[in-house]
Amino acid sequence: MDLLRRLSLKSMKSENSGYRHSMANVGVFVLCALSGALASGQPGSAPKPPTAALMAEQVFKNVQVLKGIPVDEFMDTMGIFSIALGMSCENCHAANDSKWENYAADNSEKKKTARSMVVMMAMINKTFFGGRQQVTCFACHRGGDHPRVTPDLGAIYGAPPDDDLDDTFEQDPRAPSADQILDKYIQALGGEKALAGINTSIAKGTSSGYGPESAKRPIEIYAKVPDQRTLIIHTDNGDSTTTYDGNAAWIAAPLRPVAVMELTGGELEGARLDAAMSFPGRIKQSLGQWRTGAPAIIDDRRVQVVQGTGAGGSIATLYFDPQSGLLVRLRRYAASPVGRIPTQYDFSDYRDVGGVKMPFRWTVTWLDGRENVELGEVRMNARIDAAKFAKPAPSVVPAR
Repeated sequence: MDLLRRLSLKSMKSENSGYRHSMANVGVFVLCALSGALASGQPGSAPKPPTAALMAEQVFKNVQVLKGIPVDEFMDTMGIFSIALGMSCENCHAANDSKWENYAADNSEKKKTARSMVVMMAMINKTFFGGRQQVTCFACHRGGDHPRVTPDLGAIYGAPPDDDLDDTFEQDPRAPSADQILDKYIQALGGEKALAGINTSIAKGTSSGYGPESAKRPIEIYAKVPDQRTLIIHTDNGDSTTTYDGNAAWIAAPLRPVAVMELTGGELEGARLDAAMSFPGRIKQSLGQWRTGAPAIIDDRRVQVVQGTGAGGSIATLYFDPQSGLLVRLRRYAASPVGRIPTQYDFSDYRDVGGVKMPFRWTVTWLDGRENVELGEVRMNARIDAAKFAKPAPSVVPAR
């Protein structure tokens, strides 16, 4: 059944089916077209989860429009609503006492409007764009609670906009080939032979969230070839763990409506790419259909732009310093019914570790958060217990 049929007007009517339906991620899921409350928390070949992923309506209550999508995609969709309209959870949800059950209540006209808008958007894309996702929440709202209808004369005659080109692009005939740029990157890191000698890595340091007052928290990162990775941030509310075991991926974090959330689709491919990038000598195998776009500007520096496509169709764009050859930014995308979900890494402070350069600082930014990572130590080829890459247990709140 296609999206438009799933988002039919019939599905917009009030339902009392007893299903357990979906809500959103703490802190960012707003304008929930399908509000929800927690019912129970719980290139090569494309990565596949070992079991069928839970759908939003199996986990949360009062999902009326965006049925039939996995829980992580539903929660990402809430993030799109938030960023597209510049709102937060409480703008649409009854969250006065922070109980997830209250998010399911239909206490806001904004929810009803959002449900209608999701259906309208799907209908426009199907009718006028052959089902391609050309119209999204952000396409019109651009961070405001309603689309602007009057042209901005200052924008017309002022400085050019800072917006990047489209998320996807084809090979620029004037640009160097992707192989040339990737080969230079491998050489800049230490060379193919040196990179091939790395089988595991253990990194420790600190991570701070968004805002100047955010405290630094201990962080550990474990990686093993070809594509296993676990990241643990020790927060005051409990550990936040993201694991990719080479096939499936999960996030176990405190203060979430789902204690251990399985990743699917583009988010699963993204976790696989994050793991593969721990061993950049294999970068060419991590994606396919490589192409080079026109140069871009990052922090007043011209960078070379390379894009690849994952086995499941997700795209990732990599930005390289043409002088050093080093990677300065990676932006990857996952799909949702209302627009692409971006995740961005900005890398800096490359240092030599056993003859191989690696970044000791990076910032990762996604729809509902930002982490600034600073590494203090990195060990290569140390033994890692296989249990580090197992499905994580739910986060436990430390005793006060």
